[in-house]
Amino acid sequence: VQLQASGGGLVQPGGSLRLSCAASGIVFSIDIMGWYRQAPGKQRELVAGRTLGGSTNYVDSVKGRFTISRDNAKNTVYLEMNSLQPEDTAVYYCNAIYLGKTYWGKGTQVTVSS
Repeated sequence: VQLQASGGGLVQPGGSLRLSCAASGIVFSIDIMGWYRQAPGKQRELVAGRTLGGSTNYVDSVKGRFTISRDNAKNTVYLEMNSLQPEDTAVYYCNAIYLGKTYWGKGTQVTVSS
């Protein structure tokens, strides 16, 4: 199983970005897909997750600004990020739980700065 993330970049405060992560090597449905982030000097934290059935959870700091969605047919998860703030600056990692194992994609940098 491989996870390929894309969509990071530099954006001004108040701006938007959309991250995508496509999983390959999948035979069965992926149980949970999500996004984590790690800022310099901080621990990696869960940003948002979405189950196969559509249940979602978000870290409090992004509620109302970020939206996670999935295209189960394409084994792809998206993170729509709006009203970005400098504190959202981090490396964002795609995550999948598949057949009881956890998989990580390579991170994509998101920088929010004027």
